[in-house]
Amino acid sequence: MRFKDRRFAGQVLAKELAAYTNRPDVLVLGLPRGGVPVAFEVAKALNAPLDVLVVRKLGLPDQEELAMGAIASGGVQIVNKYIISLVKISDEVIARVAVQEKRELERRERLYRPNGSLPNLQGRTVILVDDGLATGATMSAAVVAVRKQQPVQIVIAVPVAAPETCHELETEVDKIVCVLTPSHFQSVGLWYENFPQTTDEEVCDLLAKAANNGEAISLGIL
Repeated sequence: MRFKDRRFAGQVLAKELAAYTNRPDVLVLGLPRGGVPVAFEVAKALNAPLDVLVVRKLGLPDQEELAMGAIASGGVQIVNKYIISLVKISDEVIARVAVQEKRELERRERLYRPNGSLPNLQGRTVILVDDGLATGATMSAAVVAVRKQQPVQIVIAVPVAAPETCHELETEVDKIVCVLTPSHFQSVGLWYENFPQTTDEEVCDLLAKAANNGEAISLGIL
């Protein structure tokens, strides 16, 4: 099985999360950029508000796709000690990459949420959504950032994940939903027929649509 695109993957994922439909405590957080089209469909199906939690992978200088750690909104930074020890990366290199990625993280925060900071998560059920999990570094950083705000429950929800990553993250949250965990995972994009890069414009457009839908529902228009 492969997903047609991120929107379809979100619709499939939403069916696995049906138990969270119409619950006033639920908030869906998409991980930009690719996780937002998936999260939009989830939030729409669950009749839940949508927001974003900005995370950035800390890639190795000569192998950017390999994560040596990640940062997230709220000053969160995690590192992969195994990768760092394996390739013998110095603290100076990690700090330099983190500074670069922090600039991009802050740019995206200003762009995606121009009117303020992340909503209060205390006492809420937070569903973290991405388009897939490879190493899980950015999702782990997202979990740390969310947990700092003391939610009642943290749920990770993705259409596809490497089996070992899905298993490792089970211990970090209250519930994890991985629709597909193929044994020959290789990469997230392999499990989509169409997997173009999501743009800033698409993220902003989907967030605006979600906000407008929420206002219409609260007014009884929809």
